[in-house]
Amino acid sequence: MAAANRQTVDLSGYPDLVVIYLGMKVRTLRGLRTLFQFGQKIEKAVAAKPEGLLLHEPVYFSFFPLHVGMRQYWRNFESLETWARSLPHQRWWQDFLRDSGGTGFWHEAYFMRGGMEAIYDDLYAQIGLGKFAPSAPAHGPMFSSRRRLGLKGESSLQSPVAESEIQNPGQ
Repeated sequence: MAAANRQTVDLSGYPDLVVIYLGMKVRTLRGLRTLFQFGQKIEKAVAAKPEGLLLHEPVYFSFFPLHVGMRQYWRNFESLETWARSLPHQRWWQDFLRDSGGTGFWHEAYFMRGGMEAIYDDLYAQIGLGKFAPSAPAHGPMFSSRRRLGLKGESSLQSPVAESEIQNPGQ
């Protein structure tokens, strides 16, 4: 019997690393179409090699209900935020918030320098951090990733969607 080959990684060259998990869960039959269309868009966007994206990996959470996603490693928050506030991501976010297409979407982000943040849209069962931490409506200081993290300053890029454009059921 051979001993286990244990290895680790030296992350000292990535002091601002961000790991983000994103998921889309199918809620209705229509959601299957939305999921597959979105998957093709993501593949195209990743193939364009956005600045700061170090690695993109698909993740399968469950087959019933169908719940798939991705894990991404970003060099820093600024790279991730720049990509999230520009096309095509900006358009995807605007379209999703108008009509989720029978799906639910979420992300959880973890930061090498400390901190975590998450958002859950149109999910009717708690997952991830939401299973044990209290939830709150995503408005005011909880509206953007930057605010959820407690980062100071403003992005030089406009938010894909103004908070005033979003209806928050349950307020």
